[in-house]
Amino acid sequence: MIGLIQRVSRAQVDVDNNKVGGIDAGLLILLGVEQGDNEQKAKRLAERIIHYRVFTDADGKMNQSLVDKGYATLVVSQFTLAADTRKGRRPSFSSAAHPSDAQKLYHVFCEHIQAQGVHVETGEFGADMQVSLVNDGPVTFELRVD
Repeated sequence: MIGLIQRVSRAQVDVDNNKVGGIDAGLLILLGVEQGDNEQKAKRLAERIIHYRVFTDADGKMNQSLVDKGYATLVVSQFTLAADTRKGRRPSFSSAAHPSDAQKLYHVFCEHIQAQGVHVETGEFGADMQVSLVNDGPVTFELRVD
C-alpha cells in the first residue's frame, strides 16, 4: 500500500465541476492499493501517515504530525501509484489491486484515520477527478507498508 502525502495549505477535489472534498491546512493523501494489501496494512499506513512529522514546530523544524497540529486530510484514490514503470514506455498496472478490493481498503484507510480523531475529506473512488492543491513547502513524501 502506497501513500503519497503532500503538506498543503489547501486542497480540493472536483468531479464533473462539483466540489466533492476539500481542506485547508493538512495533508493531501494520494492512496494506491496493490495486490496483496489488506486491512492490517491499510490501518498501519493510516497510523504512520497521521503521526508522520512533516509540519514545523516553533523552531521551524519538521517535528510535528497531523495529529499534533489538529489538521485535516483529503484522501484521494490513485491506482496509478501502483504502476510498474521500470521498463518500456507504458506503465503496467498488473500489480494494482482489483477495484472492488481497492475500494474496500480505501474505506478502511479513511475510517481508521477518522477513528483517530482526524477530520477526513475524500474524493470519489473510481471517478475522473480534478485535484487542486497548494503544496506547502513544497513537502511531498511517499510512504509504503509491506
